[in-house]
Amino acid sequence: MNQRTKVLILQLAVIVGVCAFFFFFALGAFGLVGADEPRYSQIAREMFNRHDWIVPTLNGQPWLEKPVLLYWKIMNSYAIFGVHDWAARVPAAFHATALVLVVLFFMRRFRPGTEMDAALITASSAAVIGFARGASTDMLLSAPFAMAMLSWWAWKQTDKKLWLGFFYGLVAVGALAKGPVAPALAVLIVIAFAVLRRDARIFLRSLWWPGFLLFFAIALPWYVAVQMKVPQFFRIFFIEHNLERFGTNLYQHSQPFWYYIPVFLLSVLPWTVFTIMGMVNAGTDSLRQFRGEKQTSQDDDGLQSFLLIWILVPIVFFSVSRSKLPGYILPAIPAAAVLTADYLHRAVRPLNRWTMMVHSLICGLLLGAALFAPSRMLKVRLGESAQSWIFVGAGLIAILVLLVVRFGGQRLLNLATLIPVIAALAFLLGPAAPVIDEVSSARTVDAWLRELKAPKVPIAVFNVKRDVEYGLNFYRNEPISRYERNEIPAQSHIVIVKEGNAGAVQAVVGQRQVSRIGDFPPQHLEFFFVSK
Repeated sequence: MNQRTKVLILQLAVIVGVCAFFFFFALGAFGLVGADEPRYSQIAREMFNRHDWIVPTLNGQPWLEKPVLLYWKIMNSYAIFGVHDWAARVPAAFHATALVLVVLFFMRRFRPGTEMDAALITASSAAVIGFARGASTDMLLSAPFAMAMLSWWAWKQTDKKLWLGFFYGLVAVGALAKGPVAPALAVLIVIAFAVLRRDARIFLRSLWWPGFLLFFAIALPWYVAVQMKVPQFFRIFFIEHNLERFGTNLYQHSQPFWYYIPVFLLSVLPWTVFTIMGMVNAGTDSLRQFRGEKQTSQDDDGLQSFLLIWILVPIVFFSVSRSKLPGYILPAIPAAAVLTADYLHRAVRPLNRWTMMVHSLICGLLLGAALFAPSRMLKVRLGESAQSWIFVGAGLIAILVLLVVRFGGQRLLNLATLIPVIAALAFLLGPAAPVIDEVSSARTVDAWLRELKAPKVPIAVFNVKRDVEYGLNFYRNEPISRYERNEIPAQSHIVIVKEGNAGAVQAVVGQRQVSRIGDFPPQHLEFFFVSK
């Protein structure tokens, strides 16, 4: 075994260990949160129970908002691990791990010496960690999409059609994860890069008919199959949940045009300062090249420009959209991580003192924010002593990061930065997890209902967030009625309402008897029994 192989084995061991902690450790520390996680998990459960690989359903009705890839993956996870909330999160964690490994091998091939930096920066970026631990479609789109763009670059550099085949195949996987957004973003990025390089052949050479055949062979069968089984699929999926979601505020996710600027800066934490510097550096070079002020040298392969375009296209594309959610720009984050690693490799050493001070401060603030999270979620004020300890801890971490890099050199920047990230995540998954569970997940609501020994009758909700409705749908594995949709059960039932809505319940059910059976203060909920 030569030295190069030994180094690779060591690198892989480190990366696998880091990914195991960041993406897999304590996946069930708190229950499914938000509306999407429990809804997707329940859809996959219904498909799993019916052995149906074509039509996603929720409570027996077709649910056609998203393609099928996530449901397939969760179904396989259920088959291996059983139906658990954490099992629904396993596919995203595996996709994130695969992404980090691909980044490692890509940089090892095209930027030797930067591979560990790129892989660790990718793995430790806030958005990657967050979405790798969620049962949602975002990571299942972003990981294959990022692999596709890296494959396209490998084809451009080597001219080997195998890489172009990977590009088309992985874009098709992205289309199965979240629809036409994957090929749309890929085309826009390649066109923009061709325009920047003033070389239309870059785009034209990418149009490869065997690649199109591969794309359609992977992506098309399910779309055709579900359209044949559910004729309204085309209208619901393409028209309502793609075109109308993009062009209107139909789903009430409106945000200002600049929304993705702070989202992006938070997504690349704790590497924000270096990511910004890398983007500025790449932008300056790209602008000079576009204006003809800088001639493209034989050594300039344009990777920086390509990564910058890859970052900007999703951000601009979704900034134009009327519907905005944080996960929409996740496809840009792997490019930001690779660009950051490339910039750090080329940066003047030692790093600027002020830059390192800002970076260290961000690391300290990251840990401080994690330590403050439980009290913020519970909306209670910590005592002055506790606040002081948190500020001291955050300050010590900032100083530690600064000193490690100051005396150990830039080669220890990754190690120093991982310390606060690991500490913050360990706290959130350990001591803070019960609080997050109580405040954010319907798992604890269901557990409290069982603790109250509530009658086994249908459940309804009224004037509460969708999170509670879909969460209980998963944890109780039964349909949850909603008063606002005029789904008031005729039989006796329990209704869960926002605190202070007892009078509203009585007004809705009329002469039926309403009896209070308990409450759940962490989520400001009250439970009532409504007789026939």
